[in-house]
Amino acid sequence: MAKVFTFHGKTMDELKDMPIEEFMKLVPSRQRRSLKRGFTDEQEKFLKKLRKYPDKIIRTHCRDMIILPEMVGRKIAVYNGKEFVYITIQPEMLGHYLGEYAHTRKPVKHSAAGIGATRSTKFIAAK
Repeated sequence: MAKVFTFHGKTMDELKDMPIEEFMKLVPSRQRRSLKRGFTDEQEKFLKKLRKYPDKIIRTHCRDMIILPEMVGRKIAVYNGKEFVYITIQPEMLGHYLGEYAHTRKPVKHSAAGIGATRSTKFIAAK
């Protein structure tokens, strides 16, 4: 028997039918405060696009958007400052921000030192 996903005791079907005011009570205080203040114009525009095109990948710069139950299962492209990172929204992501899943920095990967950078490579002929 497969385990059914629950978010604070609510199933996915209950969450999708739930109004935002009820969902607010289930998320942590930082997200609850953000939702209580209402959506910004950019966030409203993003939600309208999300509802208007249910089968398209929506591109957004709105990294501060909280992941709502209606977004679960959708593919969203979030801008990380350089490119759009494609994210498939999972139920476990509920209540988090979109920006948490589109990292803005890459890990530093150092390679070998260049010619002349160390004492041993100082006298090697560079062709």
